[in-house]
Amino acid sequence: MCLREEFCLNDLMKIKSTMSNIIKINPQRQKLIVYIVLILVTLAVFWQMTQSDFINFDDHVYVTQNSHIQYGITLEGFRWAFNTTYAEFWHPLTWLSLMLDSQLYGLNAGGYHLTNLILHIMSTLLLFWLFNRMTGAIWRSAFIAALFALHPLHVESVAWISERKDVLSAFFWMLTLCLYVYYTEKPVIKRYLPVLFSFVCGLMSKPMVVTLPIVMILLDYWPLKRFESNKNNLVLWQLREKISFIIFSAVFAIITFNAKYKSSAEYLTFPFSSRIANAPVSFVTYLEKTFWPNNLSIFYPFPNQIPAWQTWGAFLLILLISSAVLALKKRLPYLFTGWLWYAITILPVIGIVQIGYYSMADRHTYLPLIGIGIMLAWGIPLLLSPENIRKKILFPSGIAFLTIIAVLSWHQCGYWKNSIRLFSHASHVTKDNYLAHSNLASAMLDEGKFDDAINHYDEAISIISHSAGVYSNSENTPKRIVRHQNSSEDDNEGILLRFNLAEAYNKRGKAYAKSSQYQYAINDFNEAIRLQPDEISFYNNRGNSYAELGQYQRAFEDFNTAIRLQPDYAAAYYNRGTAYVKLGQHQRAIEDFNEAIRLKPDYADAYCIRGAAYFLQGNNDLGCRDEQKACALGNCKLLEMAQSKGACH
Repeated sequence: MCLREEFCLNDLMKIKSTMSNIIKINPQRQKLIVYIVLILVTLAVFWQMTQSDFINFDDHVYVTQNSHIQYGITLEGFRWAFNTTYAEFWHPLTWLSLMLDSQLYGLNAGGYHLTNLILHIMSTLLLFWLFNRMTGAIWRSAFIAALFALHPLHVESVAWISERKDVLSAFFWMLTLCLYVYYTEKPVIKRYLPVLFSFVCGLMSKPMVVTLPIVMILLDYWPLKRFESNKNNLVLWQLREKISFIIFSAVFAIITFNAKYKSSAEYLTFPFSSRIANAPVSFVTYLEKTFWPNNLSIFYPFPNQIPAWQTWGAFLLILLISSAVLALKKRLPYLFTGWLWYAITILPVIGIVQIGYYSMADRHTYLPLIGIGIMLAWGIPLLLSPENIRKKILFPSGIAFLTIIAVLSWHQCGYWKNSIRLFSHASHVTKDNYLAHSNLASAMLDEGKFDDAINHYDEAISIISHSAGVYSNSENTPKRIVRHQNSSEDDNEGILLRFNLAEAYNKRGKAYAKSSQYQYAINDFNEAIRLQPDEISFYNNRGNSYAELGQYQRAFEDFNTAIRLQPDYAAAYYNRGTAYVKLGQHQRAIEDFNEAIRLKPDYADAYCIRGAAYFLQGNNDLGCRDEQKACALGNCKLLEMAQSKGACH
């Protein structure tokens, strides 16, 4: 901040002089300066991520509880990556990149964050090269790249380890377009094949890349202006050149749809009418957050109701902008290309086809926002004339704007330090965010803050219950137990709400169990089972609480039910075996541990407790062997105890 007016004037004059000197530098050095500044500024904003932890939302699916990833690069892991639709996508390159990180960093979260950051920087540099190569406009291209690199909406894609698919697919997206521009300069097969290969790599990173062939056509229109030299056979030329890309897009779209369809039993949907109403509102909200990036959250709850005026207002605004852009497409082709880039790339994730339990997500703007950057970089200069005024105003204004969004991004990165900070922020900036409270409770539970965890689970249950139109029934626990009254089995929205409510009760039940309040835990598991009677983990959790209270017959009934519902459920065999150990039925316990280990060969706890059962039978040899195996898998507690007593050597 300037203390005196003359200091401000002097500073502005220095900035103006510096800018003038930069502009006078030859173009090659200007480009080098842009590359260096983009790298340094992006590092300055995002480097703090390397000190961040994993978060308890999807990171367990992608890394921390995924044994395929934790083993690093292996032949078996390679096969798994190319054969699985785990996590509802087929993205083998994403899995392989995480395996490589695991090989290099183990479970050090900072290493995974660093890889995300490197990919983000590489995409930024490729984006600058792309537009500079197509247009020759160094500073406008630099603006687009800087907007991509520094916008707060992009923090989620870079800071979230589970969104490796975003930054990896974006890198191949940029690389594909750079290779495509190189191909258009001399259209020969040896330049065409690398474009196609890079495109397929992008698809194997994240299926959102399916829209890339349409973006190629847009770039053909502007700025490559290839339409002008192919007016006579426009459709045939585009079809012949893009048909391979379109076929691959169609194949990957089918694969993605099938992966989603297979998980439909677990993946419950919002009513189609609600998704249609939400789509234009989300579309416009992304635009709003582009220019006013406030109250950003990792999760935006799907609204219970969307006012009709919001949906129609958003739809009319989209129609108005689209009509204006279409009318001006010959005179201002960059507005046409930029707007369609934004609209087309965001369409697959706008929510008409449901891909999550949220209304929108910041990460969905990662590639689409480039289209808005194109419109700003080439559209804003039209508002300023004559040229000398344009030069005086645009550069400092652009720097000021980018500085502001860089500071906002740096601040946003701070929320990704750990789960507690992230979901505390989400609960403050959004309304009725049941997932934020639930995940915040889970994080507090891991830190032993049982009362705080239970309070947040209460809040999550209250939010979901209110959304479901449920009413209080508090005779069972000191906390509010609510019951579902008015949604039918055929009502998709009701099913979805019961699903979320059941999981919330289950999580609160586990919190009660960890704080040794087993009867309250059982009451919550009862509610979870009533709402979702085919979920095996609920029976397993209730069985554990019954066992802790010494009610073994009820515990065995629950473990047996879990095994009947899913015969390969290793945890139920392990827990039933543990209950048998407590009852002194060691042979039965050993049989259950045998089955648990058969189903899960790296089950350290099963080896450990089976070893204890062998010791109790007087079989020290088998006991020691099991404890040594358990220790090799990470559980050395009983081995150390046995060694201290001279049982194992």
